[in-house]
Amino acid sequence: MAGTEDWPGQQPELDEDEATYCRRWGAQHAGARELAALYSPGKRFQEWCCVVLCFSLVAYNLVHLLLLARWEHTPLVMLGVVAGALIADFLSGLVHWGADTWGSVELPIVGKAFIRPFREHHIDPTAITRHDFIETNGDNCLVMLLPLLNMAYTFRTQSPEALEQRYPWECFVFCLIIFCTFTNQIHKWSHTYFGLPRWVTLLQDWHVILPRWLNYPLEKMGFWRRLEDLIQGLTGEKPRADDMKWAQKIK
Repeated sequence: MAGTEDWPGQQPELDEDEATYCRRWGAQHAGARELAALYSPGKRFQEWCCVVLCFSLVAYNLVHLLLLARWEHTPLVMLGVVAGALIADFLSGLVHWGADTWGSVELPIVGKAFIRPFREHHIDPTAITRHDFIETNGDNCLVMLLPLLNMAYTFRTQSPEALEQRYPWECFVFCLIIFCTFTNQIHKWSHTYFGLPRWVTLLQDWHVILPRWLNYPLEKMGFWRRLEDLIQGLTGEKPRADDMKWAQKIK
């Protein structure tokens, strides 16, 4: 991307128009710099706590699922894996669309914490590739804490007989949680154009993790457009107004 890479040799000087064009998008964009600066130490600490707690609960629940596994559960478990992936695909798309289209960075609590990364991503699409594992996945881990805690509580309090009956359902919920947890990581890989592990590129080539499977049918149905029109009609809010405000910042 112009203005963001170090090339060997002498850099040609840009006239004013060229320099302005190079600052329209990417890390040198004024809005992108301002949004990146809003990432605070407090936010970083929250993400660290959420990631550690989330993956501790994932490990705890996975151990219990493996201990309860039976061969006769296999058909329903496989169905749960597929259903979990599809529902996670839809939910992640819904959240992504909602944060892209509505809300503002100025909103209390959720603005800087959750909407800010979406605004930064639209101005500087490769910013996500410079985020480490904690920054990329911290927010998703936060959202998944409640269902993970509920699952852990179920394993601690339910009888073996009750857990036997609930096992396919718990497998479905666990798969849904896992797929939702890694949606941002998968999105990051989609913007990482070199240096990805071979197994990631294979999954991308086989369309296992990209693109979103439900995008095409939902787009053909006009689902997002109709939902956008409905919300705008009910609230009077203009879609992507905040997104445009940040994109138009030039200094």
